[in-house]
Amino acid sequence: MNENILGIVAGVLTSISMIPQLIKVIKEKNVDDISLVMLLVLITGLSLWVWYGFMKDELPIILSNAFAVLVNISLLICYMIYRKS
Repeated sequence: MNENILGIVAGVLTSISMIPQLIKVIKEKNVDDISLVMLLVLITGLSLWVWYGFMKDELPIILSNAFAVLVNISLLICYMIYRKS
């Protein structure tokens, strides 16, 4: 298998993995089962992958992880909005 295709497929699958969770949170307006620490660590790690992608000039790494950062920041925003004080 071509390594670029493999990278794109892997990137797409990992990038969309949190979309069902985001949809569930938006529908239910409930973030009780979401870990803030997990979200912060994940966003940090994904952001570092984006940086790495820029350093290596690897578009599949940049695009897939940048998309994942956006999805997880959206989840973080929902967490801030829907959390119970």
